[in-house]
Amino acid sequence: MLNNKNAVIYGASPSLGGAVAREMARAGARLFVTNRRIELAEEVARQIRSDGGNAQAAQVDALDEASVQTHLDEISQTAGSVDISFNLVGIPVIQNISLTEINVNDFVDPVAMAMRTHFITAIAAAKIMIRQGGGVILTLTATPGGIGYPKVAGFGPACSAIETFSKNLATETGPSGVRVVNIRSAGSLDSRPFKEAVAANGPGMEQVIEKMKNDTMLKDLPSMNDIASTAVFLASGMAAKITGVTIDITAGTTVALNYRTTADLGTM
Repeated sequence: MLNNKNAVIYGASPSLGGAVAREMARAGARLFVTNRRIELAEEVARQIRSDGGNAQAAQVDALDEASVQTHLDEISQTAGSVDISFNLVGIPVIQNISLTEINVNDFVDPVAMAMRTHFITAIAAAKIMIRQGGGVILTLTATPGGIGYPKVAGFGPACSAIETFSKNLATETGPSGVRVVNIRSAGSLDSRPFKEAVAANGPGMEQVIEKMKNDTMLKDLPSMNDIASTAVFLASGMAAKITGVTIDITAGTTVALNYRTTADLGTM
């Protein structure tokens, strides 16, 4: 599905970024995996090559415009094109605190950081893709980007900002054949953040996860492979007419499901 495509992944690591990169490589793409910590990107590249894929690792700071531009220019010159760009850089955010109690910096910083890295990487890719006449820019958000969610602090607004940016960029780049699509996930239990949370919180976290599952229509959460497979489809020619939208892979998450009591249902 992605034969002869050059794909750049920002925030590549053994977690979700690595899962996406590996799936794209299996689909035939040549991967350029990056991370601020070169050892994480190199680990992903080694995994891809050991599976018979084609991958190169580079140390790139996705919050630094010059770092991103230099790397993309090199790919464009040596590989011939930049066909896919996917920013999966993790943004530190303080959650589990109400908006009436969080301080302004803890609320605003995740939004500013998310916008900075997505603007830098997407615009740098878009300029190259416009010149070459096509390409796909992917972004990733989470459930709070689409529905109200309590105690997510600056994370919810950051997700909403990414989704709006993705949609607006699609309107400007579409005439040049460049597609921009956002993926909204509910979080993957097999990803590093969830595994670390379970290890740190034990039974308490398992109750939270069960609540998250019960808040979905399918009573489940998407795996990293679900996200990776969707990314491959969206980057391929099979999705040639999909742009300017958010693809929801939250298993049908809605906070409304678990906020009705038995008494409420009896009066409907």
